[in-house]
Amino acid sequence: MNVKDTNEPAAKINLFSFRGRIKILHLTWLAFFISFFVWFNMAPLMAAIRETLSLSDQEVKTLLILNVALTIPARIVIGMLVDKFGPRLTYSLLLTVSGALCILMATASSFGQLALFRFLLGFVGAGFVIGIRMIGEWFPARQVGLAEGIYGGWGNFGSAAAAMTLPAIAVMSGQAYGWRIAMAATGIIAIVYAVIYYLTVTDTPKGATYFKPNRTGAMEVSNRKDLLLYAILKAPLFLALALLTWKLGAHNLKMIGPAAEAAVYIALAALYFYQLHHMIKVNRGVFHEPVAEIDHYRFRQVAVLSLAYLVSFGSELAVVSMLPLFFADTFRLPMVTAGLLASGFAFMNLLARPGGGLISDRFGRRRSLLILLGGLVFGYLVLSRIGNGWYLPLAVAATMACSFFVQAAEGAVFAMVPLIKRRMTGQIAGMVGAYGNVGAVLFLTVLSFTAPQVFFMVIAAAAALTMLGVWLWLDEPSGATAEIRPDGTVEMIEVS
Repeated sequence: MNVKDTNEPAAKINLFSFRGRIKILHLTWLAFFISFFVWFNMAPLMAAIRETLSLSDQEVKTLLILNVALTIPARIVIGMLVDKFGPRLTYSLLLTVSGALCILMATASSFGQLALFRFLLGFVGAGFVIGIRMIGEWFPARQVGLAEGIYGGWGNFGSAAAAMTLPAIAVMSGQAYGWRIAMAATGIIAIVYAVIYYLTVTDTPKGATYFKPNRTGAMEVSNRKDLLLYAILKAPLFLALALLTWKLGAHNLKMIGPAAEAAVYIALAALYFYQLHHMIKVNRGVFHEPVAEIDHYRFRQVAVLSLAYLVSFGSELAVVSMLPLFFADTFRLPMVTAGLLASGFAFMNLLARPGGGLISDRFGRRRSLLILLGGLVFGYLVLSRIGNGWYLPLAVAATMACSFFVQAAEGAVFAMVPLIKRRMTGQIAGMVGAYGNVGAVLFLTVLSFTAPQVFFMVIAAAAALTMLGVWLWLDEPSGATAEIRPDGTVEMIEVS
């Protein structure tokens, strides 16, 4: 039996190096940065797109929801693919396909075309899951929180970079086609970097084993109670897509007819029961005999972290999508200025998410998450008070302060994800990450019916309820988790 561990202290990550695991960290956060740069290239250009294609307010809000919808199933699918095929190939293919879709979106001449390409392009948001597995392979437990925080935080900054640069590129490129040129450029960048990433990384350090799931099609669980919880946790992923369908359907935006709407509902129900079948098939052993202790883990960890990510990353996606337009309309600002000021929310990712991971490494993962979620609740309550009578710099400062707790909480969540069960890290990250997009769809749907102030208060209330769940049900990782090598030997991987 081997124990995988190092004696390196938690904070000993030399970011000025470009060798070994640090090289992988830099190349992988940059891949995530580009995926977010592509994913959020629409929000800062929305004012120009709205004017060019004469979009209504409801069409604009629909595009914001479509931007995050496909990412829900995509994160589950990508989680399975990365566990099976490895991060190197999966990330390279994702960036290539997303880059091509981005270029196609730049050619859209109607709302229908724009909506289709935006919906498909939401797949790029699943890229985050890939890097979680890659970083988990390269960094030990006492460094993984900080490393995942750097990966997530610096990569997440891609949305801020889009807000700061794309409006300026669009303006310099000309009023008629500027937004199209800016959007197409992001797609070209993604395709070029896909080739670079494939040629420069490996899935694991030399000599290390890349553990794959024993069975594919669904996550493995440890007992019948966990299987029931898994089935319950899956349902909101499909309900979020049903909510989007209802929003687009005959009783709201009337983008799809009653027959098509009913067909989508039936298809979603069929897919859920198909997934349920696979879940039972993969875990049929739990009905006959206890799962071996070496394969045991607590699925409620996945459930609680999913809810925490719903209110943290889900709210970030929603706020980043609406904030440029919120600043422009509230304070009557031009597009470039509003985009630059709104970028402050995502700008905090550079420090906040690594900070959340570092705090989690040093001061306890459960306690850290509770404190950071408390700050998130207070921050959104403050944002709910912003109006046109506010001093503009104070409003910007309030969004950045709230953003610190939002993104630090995200870092704390994913400081725990790689420590639950190594061979299923991709699938666990996919489930937790998908809940971020469930939150985004939920919160953006609330926004489509209410004022921004109510939108912020709903997020605060959801986060307060999540804190209760963390307090009652989240366990602190301790000891080691076991995995079996292909040769049959056991490797113990430290998680504390």
